[in-house]
Amino acid sequence: MSSPLMTVMINAARKAARGIQRDFGEIENLQVSRKGPGDFVTNADKRTEKILRGELLKARPAYGFLGEEGGLLNGSDPDHRWIIDPIDGTTNLIHGVPLIAVSIALERKSEVIAGLIYNPIMNELFTAERGAGAFLNGRRLRVSGASELLKSLLVTGFPYDLRDDLPGKLRLFNRLMGEARAIRRDGAAAVDLSYVAAGRVDGFWEEKLSPWDMAAGTLLIEEAGGRVTRFDGTPLGLVEDEIVATNGRIHEVMLAALRTDGSE
Repeated sequence: MSSPLMTVMINAARKAARGIQRDFGEIENLQVSRKGPGDFVTNADKRTEKILRGELLKARPAYGFLGEEGGLLNGSDPDHRWIIDPIDGTTNLIHGVPLIAVSIALERKSEVIAGLIYNPIMNELFTAERGAGAFLNGRRLRVSGASELLKSLLVTGFPYDLRDDLPGKLRLFNRLMGEARAIRRDGAAAVDLSYVAAGRVDGFWEEKLSPWDMAAGTLLIEEAGGRVTRFDGTPLGLVEDEIVATNGRIHEVMLAALRTDGSE
């Protein structure tokens, strides 16, 4: 049974996602603009964030708000802040690929205490509250049991400035491709993180992720029994950062591979 806080988050996500479900069936009607090289925003992103902001602040009007499209709004309560990605996987949405997600996290005193990732196309709702476990559509999640990279499925993403230094950005991919069973690139970090929590993949890494990309997903993984750090093994902060997220069993070996210079 969902707590009152999670009920607020679920209701906001489902209301905001109705428009995404309509847009997915009529992709030709999306209005697309470019934020930067390879980085796009649609009218659906902006509309979804507006709805989320309205619903969440209506329920908790004193809380702050950090959204990918609308930026930072300070609240009268300095201890609480919503962290929102209205549509993670915008390029997937533009091309009709159903790997997209609404991501909502609640931060309290610099710690994420609740997280939600919702794929409205596949009707998968991932939820977690600190100390209470992680769930997919109400079913408790556990990370996978893989203990060797050679038997692990990994997933990753690339920053938008990939083409500025293609050999450098592919260095880690090429190195881990030689050590893992396989690697996937889905185009939505929130989806990737939820899949680690669900045990569908064993590990994930990426550089240059924003807080809204990973705040909810990191809590999901921790509550499902996994581990999340920076590349050097130190804790993540709620800032733009690199991330390694695993089932815990392959974490140290992934860190070792990421630390090793690919030129060796």
